[in-house]
Amino acid sequence: MKQDRVKILVIDDDPKVAWILSEGLSNSFDFVSARNGSEGLQMITTEKPQLILLDIKMPEMSGIEVLKRLSKVENRPEVIMLSGHDDIRYVVESMQNGAAEFVKKPFDVKEVEIHINAILEKNRLRREVVNLKSELRTRSQYDVFIGDSAKMTQVKDLIEQVAGSELTVLIRGESGTGKEIVARMIHNISGRSEESFTKVNCAAIPRDLLEAELFGYEKGAFTGAHKTKPGRFEVANKGTMFLDEIGDMPMELQSKLLQVLEQQEFVRVGGINTIHVDVRIICATNRNLETAIKQGKFRDDLFYRLNEITILLPPLRDRRADIPLLVDHFIEKYNKLYQRSAPPLTPEAIGQLSAAPWPGNVRQLENLIKQVVVRGNESIIPELLSSQQVENELEEVSFRPQTQTVTTPGPNGENAFSLKNRVAGAVSREEKVLIAEVLGKTNWNRRRAAELLDISYRSLLYKIKEYGLNEIK
Repeated sequence: MKQDRVKILVIDDDPKVAWILSEGLSNSFDFVSARNGSEGLQMITTEKPQLILLDIKMPEMSGIEVLKRLSKVENRPEVIMLSGHDDIRYVVESMQNGAAEFVKKPFDVKEVEIHINAILEKNRLRREVVNLKSELRTRSQYDVFIGDSAKMTQVKDLIEQVAGSELTVLIRGESGTGKEIVARMIHNISGRSEESFTKVNCAAIPRDLLEAELFGYEKGAFTGAHKTKPGRFEVANKGTMFLDEIGDMPMELQSKLLQVLEQQEFVRVGGINTIHVDVRIICATNRNLETAIKQGKFRDDLFYRLNEITILLPPLRDRRADIPLLVDHFIEKYNKLYQRSAPPLTPEAIGQLSAAPWPGNVRQLENLIKQVVVRGNESIIPELLSSQQVENELEEVSFRPQTQTVTTPGPNGENAFSLKNRVAGAVSREEKVLIAEVLGKTNWNRRRAAELLDISYRSLLYKIKEYGLNEIK
């Protein structure tokens, strides 16, 4: 494949300068020329040169003035200044305004070629550094996003496919599956990686404050607005905005978000001026947005606009093959963090973890491994899994109405009507009855019973002992 030649723009009122350079260096570069500053500024847009050779002394607009105007051009080419005067003031002023090199006339063509090649090589190295940083960030994110199961491989492939586009991405999945990690990965391997990544949790900010947080407000817009404050969208300009828990955004703000998505503009709270931004939006939710649309809690037009690309993260129970990799990663992480030397888990412990239901997904597994590392004993895993199950049951029933309101001490002095104690007791009784029933159905084949109960064999033995089921066999 033929490599594109470097195009160089010569801006000089003396036509001989461009001719000399073109004749001497035409084998290496393509030259275009302009006779004055105004024409040169126009040709920067039309010709898109990689490098500019700019004369300082020109009628109407000097080279210094052209250089100052170039400072406002995004991704402007590097500039080599040409001058028949070697006054140090010209050199200093040129460098202060962004010139890369300064060459005195009359010049030797080979000398100019050396300067050109030096600048091109510096730019090449700069691009390599940027690409290397991007690659390292990507690898770092992949180190956190552990898993080589088929489902996780599909997710990683999709991330790489969509990162370079400007499409809006909707990340869906249960709590604890790593939605924010995916959003950061997309940002870090995108063309916006050098700009800011701004996160807003729509469920964590009171609805009355969310609009001001996102879009900013003008001085005097409401009580306490003592000064104008830019919103998160302005802060995220040129970068990526991550809207977590988008399903919890109030309906009255959804139309304003739709305007940002479609027109990249909005008005601050209490303001009248339209503010334009260039922001890529990534959203995440664990809610069923289709159901929310039917219930009138989410706009269908916003949903379809957000849903240009959907990344669905599988729950941990659907990618159990990744659990050993995750466990090793978290053990290494917390050994370093807490200066511990916890060894890898035994196959039996890995089996217990692989059989657990993991309603809290990877976040729940990480918290459990953290405790194992800190306490330095994997034998606590059945206890931790059991306590997590009780907490999950407690969370599910804690909103049911209670009929008793009297506080009465139990036989051991504990509060007999404590919600936590009552729920824990109820869960234990139900668990004991179910385990006994399954053991009876399997004629006390413990391994078969563990499979039916969807728990590990070791966990079942622990529970048999805990509930004294051997005694009622």
